[in-house]
Amino acid sequence: MTEPVNVLSRGKYQDGLYYYESTRDTASHFFIHYLPKGVYVFEYSVRVQLKGRYQTGIASIQCMYAPEFNSHSESFDLEVN
Repeated sequence: MTEPVNVLSRGKYQDGLYYYESTRDTASHFFIHYLPKGVYVFEYSVRVQLKGRYQTGIASIQCMYAPEFNSHSESFDLEVN
């Protein structure tokens, strides 16, 4: 299992984009007021707690005011030795 390293919710500015990051036990949420066209990579650190094989979750994105605009990533296997 993994646990997020950064447990404090806060506003962040990275690569010309301002967003609010809210970390919870099971997910990290990123709230973005304005998202210009382009490709963005959101990374955050996690700490491994136990060895084993795990299935990662998916990343999803959705417009708050037009929920029909949405997408999601794939999940993948994670093996910790």
